[in-house]
Amino acid sequence: MKNIIDEGIKDMKKFETAPVLTQEQLKDAFHQALKKIDENLETFTYKFPASASKNNVYPAVDNTDWTSSFWTGMLWLAYEMTGDEKYRKVAEIHLDSFKERIEEGKHIDTHDLGFLYSLSCVAAYKLTGNEDAKETALKAANHLIGRYKEKGEFIQAWGSIHDPKNYRLIIDCCMNLPLLYWASEVTGDMKYHEIAYKHLKTAMATVIREDASTYHTFYFDPDTGAPLKGVTHQGYSDDSCWSRGQAWGIYGLPLSYVYTKDKEIIEVYKKITNYFLNRLPEDYIPYWDLIFTSGDEPRDSSAATIAVCGMLEMDQWLDEKDPMKKIYSNAVQLILKSLMDNYTTKDMPESNGLLLHAVYGKPQGNGVDECNIWGDYYYMEALVRLMKDWKRYW
Repeated sequence: MKNIIDEGIKDMKKFETAPVLTQEQLKDAFHQALKKIDENLETFTYKFPASASKNNVYPAVDNTDWTSSFWTGMLWLAYEMTGDEKYRKVAEIHLDSFKERIEEGKHIDTHDLGFLYSLSCVAAYKLTGNEDAKETALKAANHLIGRYKEKGEFIQAWGSIHDPKNYRLIIDCCMNLPLLYWASEVTGDMKYHEIAYKHLKTAMATVIREDASTYHTFYFDPDTGAPLKGVTHQGYSDDSCWSRGQAWGIYGLPLSYVYTKDKEIIEVYKKITNYFLNRLPEDYIPYWDLIFTSGDEPRDSSAATIAVCGMLEMDQWLDEKDPMKKIYSNAVQLILKSLMDNYTTKDMPESNGLLLHAVYGKPQGNGVDECNIWGDYYYMEALVRLMKDWKRYW
């Protein structure tokens, strides 16, 4: 394993204290989110919000993208918190679409089956005992392990598995691994767990740099499996650190720790989390790439929500005597309060999103300074995590 530097927290005063969010504040924020969901429940019953909004309004699209499940996940959160059957009804209508997608092989040449099926079908099984949803999720897990590459020991990210140009992983895939860990739990077959864990170890050895920043994507030699190079797709440059990628690592590593209890994961998690926190601007919401810490570049509120959920997940696994535990807890409060105060759509009735000022892909000019649906989902998840003892869908 490479030696990853821990730069610590450079400005400890920035995270030494934090205003603790009250249950009343959290409930108010959650009810604002529910109001937006209620207003759009009919529109997104047989359709899904697009990945990113246009002028802060999500178009309605079919279940074809890697992001479809985030809306379904929001419905499950709404159902879990309220018990209102209207949310469950729509979420279960979505299950038919996810079942059709995996059984007919539609738009599944991707590692993002973990995103797609954890928040839709695994959530349904965990919340309602839906056996059909369980079987659908297992089919997705079986398809996902078909993307595993023995040479290099990783799950290929995008595109045809037969094209050597696609021989790479991306940091995002850390979030897809829980589907495989779960599959081993419910079937007793450890092959899913073993593939997920091998992928994680490869990712930690390659896509995480020695300075604790991350590449977006990392290529391997298709003939030998040898690591070749790290590059970016959605970051500022190959040498910079894409904010959302770093956040995927901050959340993805704890989700593997849950299932493996590998102590090395905690140490690497701290290093990449410190790197992220050290580059937050005054209002604690990162720019779209961590190379920027001030100026007029767009923020990415979705990277903030992902990182918050990751810190909340790891919090339960950190030793009570660990001095960093309080720092990360304060960071959660500071980031979330900033989002609640300045980044929501509560004063924009024309928007059907929850959070403003997110970025999908800045180099592509895609969803820049818009709402995006994963940011909305993770915002809701963060609120739920602070409101109850939440049992993860991951």
